[in-house]
Amino acid sequence: MNNPRNIAILNTFLGSALALACWLIFKDKYTFASGWVLWLLLLIPLLGLYEIFANTRKNPEVFLSSFSQFKNLGSWWSQYAVPLPFVLRAIGLTLLIVALARPQSELSWKNVTTEGIDVVMAMDFSASMLAKDFEPNRLEAAKEVAVNFIRERPNDRIGLVVYEGESFTQCPLTTDHNVLINLFKDVTTGMVEGGTAIGMGLATSVNRLKESDAKSKVVILLTDGVNNQGAVSPLSAAEIAESYGVRVYTIGVGSKGKALSPTYIYPNGQYKYDYVDVKIDEEVLQEIADLTGGDYFRATDENALAEIFEEIDRLEKTKINVTEHSQKSEEFFWFALVGAGLLLFEFLYKELIVNTLP
Repeated sequence: MNNPRNIAILNTFLGSALALACWLIFKDKYTFASGWVLWLLLLIPLLGLYEIFANTRKNPEVFLSSFSQFKNLGSWWSQYAVPLPFVLRAIGLTLLIVALARPQSELSWKNVTTEGIDVVMAMDFSASMLAKDFEPNRLEAAKEVAVNFIRERPNDRIGLVVYEGESFTQCPLTTDHNVLINLFKDVTTGMVEGGTAIGMGLATSVNRLKESDAKSKVVILLTDGVNNQGAVSPLSAAEIAESYGVRVYTIGVGSKGKALSPTYIYPNGQYKYDYVDVKIDEEVLQEIADLTGGDYFRATDENALAEIFEEIDRLEKTKINVTEHSQKSEEFFWFALVGAGLLLFEFLYKELIVNTLP
């Protein structure tokens, strides 16, 4: 037969394990209005210790002339039927203690208000942007950095204007950045007349922003040369931008000194490359930035260009106002109901199913 003391030790282990398991399960899932009550869970292993002590002092004996009447009793019943009441009691008391601690679930939500920024990227796609002082060239490096910039600004409307000797809108202001990125990647040199029409590129960008009701309107104008085409001068376009409240960040792209650049295009569309002087009208780009409240940056390699876009990203962060709301719901009822039910079942189990000798 089972030793009562061994059964009591098993009960203590099971009770302690159940109390610890309940604590680990519920401590992160709920908040507790009366968390100090959870210290009462220490009573569970204490009850087990008391049972060990009681069974050590009280070990009744029954003398039988034969055990033949018990030989067919299954081992499962003899091993597990007697400890079960304490296990039910431990779980029931644990759930009642958790119920007394008043577990609460929290329903929370947020109201998010964004103060959007409208950004037009005016990109020079002239043949000189194929110069190889960037990796793999100025054009591809600028496209890659610009795409990363777009991905980092999901709350803004962004558009794309491209220019060489003429300018046109490749993508109007949109929040569908996947479409914008695809259109960005499709742009190549030679789509319009050659040359560098900085003024026209800026004027077209401002035209896209003049009807905008955004709190902040920004143009990022990138070029690697000097204005030599177009009906609108860069400074005239800057004055128009300033009148519409458009801030312009200008970026001059190109290394210092000479760069391996296209100098001739063959009939088959291939370019001849040679080392030529890098000429960027930095004075005009600085004036445009100063007039409109922006900044001028010089990028001499792809790393510097990436840092410039990161700096613009910091300067022109979208403002997001977040209002948090929460509502707590009492969850003690089911803990109390199940706990009381287990205690009732434990009582009926002991009295009606398992008969133990005193």
